[in-house]
Amino acid sequence: MNQNHESNILFQNLQNKNMSFEEVFVYIVNFMKLNPSGNYRLMVGTDSQVHKKHTVFITGIVIQQVGSGVWACIRKEMIPRRMMHIHERISYELSLTEEIVSMFTEERKNQLINIVLPTVYEGATFTMEGHIDIGTGKRNKTREFVIEMVARMESMGVEPKIKPNAFVASSYANRYTKKE
Repeated sequence: MNQNHESNILFQNLQNKNMSFEEVFVYIVNFMKLNPSGNYRLMVGTDSQVHKKHTVFITGIVIQQVGSGVWACIRKEMIPRRMMHIHERISYELSLTEEIVSMFTEERKNQLINIVLPTVYEGATFTMEGHIDIGTGKRNKTREFVIEMVARMESMGVEPKIKPNAFVASSYANRYTKKE
């Protein structure tokens, strides 16, 4: 993915609108530098909602210092039709997640790892997770897609999380899909 494409993707949160990915990355770095000996989880996930004439997709990026707070933002995308087929929608959600995960290049991931590296023997950690809004429950319509979608996340070197552990997709992003 080239830098030009990255700059066309904008993120927002309650404090900032129209953030580039580079700005988002700087916020993540600064958040982690506040306590380099923390336990960090970088999580990316997407959820969608079908509305009357369009489908809204929200991708969330969350950096969590376990037990000590988070910094988060979202990216909103609207498709001008009702995406009624569940496999198409879940697959597109994962494609949007993969797109953002791919922006965390090896160089950027190493930059984040290097923040905690000096204190790793004191318990500091960094993990990256892809949250997928699917589950294995008997009544869950998405259970037949779990193997396919988990394999896609694993192939990117990211730890996949599904319901009930995929809260960035199923809870954080979900909250913003309801708004038109």
